[in-house]
Amino acid sequence: MSMPAYYTVKDKIWHYTFRVICYAIFFFLLAPILIMIPLSFNAQPFFTFTREMLTLNPDGYSLRWYRDFLGSESWMRSIRNSFSIGIAATIVSTTLGTLAALGLSRSEMPAKGLIMGILISPMIVPLIISAAGMFFFFSSINIAQTYLGVVLAHAALGTPFVVITVTATLVGFDQSLIRAAANLGASPTRTFFKITMPLILPGVVSGALFAFITSFDEIVVVLFVAGVEQRTIPREMWSGIREDISPTILAVATILVMISIALLTVVELLRRRGERLRGVTPG
Repeated sequence: MSMPAYYTVKDKIWHYTFRVICYAIFFFLLAPILIMIPLSFNAQPFFTFTREMLTLNPDGYSLRWYRDFLGSESWMRSIRNSFSIGIAATIVSTTLGTLAALGLSRSEMPAKGLIMGILISPMIVPLIISAAGMFFFFSSINIAQTYLGVVLAHAALGTPFVVITVTATLVGFDQSLIRAAANLGASPTRTFFKITMPLILPGVVSGALFAFITSFDEIVVVLFVAGVEQRTIPREMWSGIREDISPTILAVATILVMISIALLTVVELLRRRGERLRGVTPG
């Protein structure tokens, strides 16, 4: 994009300097991921680029680590656990977070600031403290090292994301639509499913995707709350790094990056759709 004609020399210098700073930040954030992806195709059991890879020799590249991943029962079990726990936790956190956001959006709701602070506290409190607290509490009610305990722990971490995204969607919600539906004789339940839910659905789905990503990537809480049978992909990767270092971990990490990119792309598309529904130009 060309610069405006009225830019001074100082403005032009700052223009290019700002771009260099942005590119440097992007490189700092993306470099570890960009390096990890080609290393997952290394034909040798190393975490460094071999001479064959640097010279683009086909012999230096292989899918052996992806085959090891797909052929391992422990990795497959961790995938099943991650998806089953993530989906269950997402359902719980989306339901609770949406109900909480709807309540907080009402003008007559007392102490909204205090309640919002409590709801999003899992995002603020250091995760190690939350994990330790969950471990002692779940142990006292005998659900530690169970699927139920892991699901509830992940739901607690995902609920704040749902609350924030749905609350942001409700900011532009026209409450007169609900009053009009009531004047026309619609019940509160019918009004919710026919008017409220379709309009806030992009925010609900976005919050659900964030909750799923949070559950799918979580490791600290799993270390405290989960048992051997509840090992998820991050937990399996942690064990692999400590016990048996293998480039298979890089293959798994690459797959997780692809999944995260796909989910975040869906979130962005839903955000743009929500802005169009509210009459806001997507930006």
